[in-house]
Amino acid sequence: MNDEERFSNPVEVRKKAMDLLARREHGRVELVRKLEKAGFDGDVAVGAIETLTAEGLQSDQRFVEAFVQSRINQGKGPVRIQAELVERDVSAGQIDAVLEETGQDWYALAREIRRKKFGSEQPADFKEKARQMRFLQYRGFETDQIKLAVSAHEE
Repeated sequence: MNDEERFSNPVEVRKKAMDLLARREHGRVELVRKLEKAGFDGDVAVGAIETLTAEGLQSDQRFVEAFVQSRINQGKGPVRIQAELVERDVSAGQIDAVLEETGQDWYALAREIRRKKFGSEQPADFKEKARQMRFLQYRGFETDQIKLAVSAHEE
């Protein structure tokens, strides 16, 4: 089988998609992009992914849930997580639903991340407070979560 036949063969597309899904969950759009980048025909890739979705082997819901949990484990905030999922063409409604389902206390996570990075002592001056706030903003926390994290007194 030559390359042209291989890249338009639904069986080959399915094998590659299954290989990608075996490593981690992928969103539908992300999977199509990866297959096209690998040289597979776009229409054949879409068809193969629709079949995998119907069989329950590919799920955007599972992808979003796994992605959100992995980013929470990395200490990322809701703003950053939303932005990363939007880049992967996940609907805002689905993102909001999964973030809500996690039941994550974003304020507690922001405090914990700040404490891990900077210690339990509160910032000594405005410059240090601003530095810590920028760090938490980069991590994707909302303004009120950041303010509480840098001003909260350790219990």
